[in-house]
Amino acid sequence: MPETSLIPLVTIAAIVGGAWGIAADRVAARWPAHEDGSIRAIDWRTAAVVIFGLVSAALLATRYGEDRTAFIFLGLLVLAMILLFATDLDQRLLPDVVTLPIAGYALLGFVTGIGPIVRSPADLLVAVVAAVLVPGILFLLSIPFGAGAIGIGDLKLLFGVGLIVGAQRLIATVIVGALAAAFGIIVLLVLRRITLKSYVPYGPFLIVGAIWAITVSRGI
Repeated sequence: MPETSLIPLVTIAAIVGGAWGIAADRVAARWPAHEDGSIRAIDWRTAAVVIFGLVSAALLATRYGEDRTAFIFLGLLVLAMILLFATDLDQRLLPDVVTLPIAGYALLGFVTGIGPIVRSPADLLVAVVAAVLVPGILFLLSIPFGAGAIGIGDLKLLFGVGLIVGAQRLIATVIVGALAAAFGIIVLLVLRRITLKSYVPYGPFLIVGAIWAITVSRGI
């Protein structure tokens, strides 16, 4: 539970996160444009993005509400994560225009000193190594499973997130993402929303792991 003094901020953050979730879902329904020009109606994905946005923003306020600079810095990242969650859930796509700037944003946070996790040159060096190695290892592990086993967008996302959250939390991102994927796939199978042959995008689960790393995890 958040401290009493943080409850108003957590409440406001949750409302803003949920509202942004609605907006992100409507953006994802239109952008990037579908090949057939269609615009998806509001459905279960809308609810999923809204809940994800609400929870993510509330967790961020609970963790960093007393450090307003860190809250704002990471808040912009969380807003980007909500949008990526929506686009991957809708179109199985993590747009470069959102994922690639995260690396630059991480470096900006380091240079200006407002990034709350990667603070020292040693932290940055370890973060860079992890941001290269972790996606690289995942890509190599995916090769036997064929093309598309892990998306290039997922790897770009992990690189940028790694620079912001550091090595330990990047590993936590992957672990929590894998656990979330296993749980989600089991639920979808039980509900008969997918079959064992269905393709399920991994990005939303990695993003859940990233939010966990940013707002909850203190490393592994």
